[in-house]
Amino acid sequence: MNTNRFDRVVDLMREENLAQILVTSPTSVFYLTGTWVSPGERMLALLVRTDGNVTLFANKLFALQGKVDVPMIEYDDTDDCVALVAGHLLPGDIGIDKNWPSHFTIRLMNARADIRPVLGSGPVDRARMCKDEDECARMRASSLLNDRVIARLMDELHEGMTELEACARYSAIARELGASGDSFPPLICFGPNCAEPHHDSDDTPLRKGDSVICDVGLVLDDYCSDMTRTLFYGQPTLEMEKVYALVKAANEAGRAAVRPGVPMKEFDRAARSVIEEAGYGEYFIHRTGHSIGLEVHEKPDNSAVDETIAQPGMTFSVEPGIYLPGRFGVRIEDLVLVTQDGVETLNHVSRELRVFE
Repeated sequence: MNTNRFDRVVDLMREENLAQILVTSPTSVFYLTGTWVSPGERMLALLVRTDGNVTLFANKLFALQGKVDVPMIEYDDTDDCVALVAGHLLPGDIGIDKNWPSHFTIRLMNARADIRPVLGSGPVDRARMCKDEDECARMRASSLLNDRVIARLMDELHEGMTELEACARYSAIARELGASGDSFPPLICFGPNCAEPHHDSDDTPLRKGDSVICDVGLVLDDYCSDMTRTLFYGQPTLEMEKVYALVKAANEAGRAAVRPGVPMKEFDRAARSVIEEAGYGEYFIHRTGHSIGLEVHEKPDNSAVDETIAQPGMTFSVEPGIYLPGRFGVRIEDLVLVTQDGVETLNHVSRELRVFE
């Protein structure tokens, strides 16, 4: 059990006037207990109360005896697991994880008419938002490994290689170099497919004149990385060069704006304004980024509407892009870490325009 993290969550519970929450996300349970559980359809719930009561409810199949150092109540498949939880709740509001299956929540409501489920993910999400020193070190290591993998992948791209073959090659290199897996399915696209920000990689082969987007990430020591580089197979057109230069400038402006005490929306504005002022605003069709850590997408967003104030320890992406339908697209993405007085960029692969033959 990580006492500092529990204490932080309890403090945030008090800020939100929540006396009790059920932490049911396996990632958040790991964050607090240091133990991974993949519950499948079975219930996993960590009850945290501001009075100091902490109880983990878990199926005996998870074999957690001796692996966790928090009080635990085990059940088997013949038990009413929700009734066990219901018997340990205080009357009043109970904070429920945002992704807890509704069938558990409804059963809990039926078992206890004196409780009121409310959204309760905030305290843990906010605690996870600011990484401690150990987490920052793991984020750096994960990103540096991703740098090595994408550099090797870009050297291996060749004419006729399909998007899916490139994705498979990325995953193979990542595992060869020590990653435990991908942080998300690799997103690698060629030519006109690059105009779709989340194109599902397919059997499209690489051809001369294509832009190439490689949006990839891996998991190392439980922490995710995420990075995008765009390169060109054969000499790019003048417009491709212009668009690339704009996206590169937007990426630089977005990262340069990052510092503690500033609302997240200002980082989006810094990147987006570069593209808008050049007349390509309508082709930048997504937020500038997302937070990342134990999961590839965490709270808060790096978007035009997020009012969250940046704090030291926050890690998120800066990934502006321009997408010209039916033609080509460019995205450049880096992860950044908010420091005490500014920003640290976690990726180091060159952002200079790259042409390969």
